[in-house]
Amino acid sequence: MQNQPMTLEEMILYLGQYNRYLLIYLAALPVSAFLYSRIHTKGRGESAPHRYVYAVLIYLAAVPGIMGCVLTGYSLFFVSTNLLQVRNPVLYFVPIISMVVTLILISKRVDLNQVPGFDRLYGLLVLLGVTFILALIIMKTRIWLVFGGSIAVLIAVVTFLFLLLKWGAGALFRGKDEPKLKRPRFPEI
Repeated sequence: MQNQPMTLEEMILYLGQYNRYLLIYLAALPVSAFLYSRIHTKGRGESAPHRYVYAVLIYLAAVPGIMGCVLTGYSLFFVSTNLLQVRNPVLYFVPIISMVVTLILISKRVDLNQVPGFDRLYGLLVLLGVTFILALIIMKTRIWLVFGGSIAVLIAVVTFLFLLLKWGAGALFRGKDEPKLKRPRFPEI
């Protein structure tokens, strides 16, 4: 008898058994960030022990937050799920909220560019976002081209997304001896 791979719906049902633990974990992250930020004075978070603790807190919040973003985006755009009727809102929304609150609390006390590995995490976020947009464009291209989009616009959009993807990959996979890449800036309107 061959094992069948777990579907996304089965994974959501399986993880739903652990909602209480997931809620405790995700609530503990912003609380920990808030309490730890009270240990030192403002501007001292860049010193050696504090910035590593912040790096751990950021990664502990960002991994489930990114997964929640991917799950929510996939369900909304690819499967066309009504987000008001999801089976387990804890898996969809709470990780995103926890990540955002944790990042906001930490950014109020320390410059995120001083946190080790944050530029790589930022590059990973850009890489995932651009890949998601590219996959969505490819999925919807047939309808988009027929009902008003020209091939020149599609080429321009894909070129822009490719350059953004290249920058994100460079930020994610740069060597230790290479300088940090500057984030792209958009002109103010």
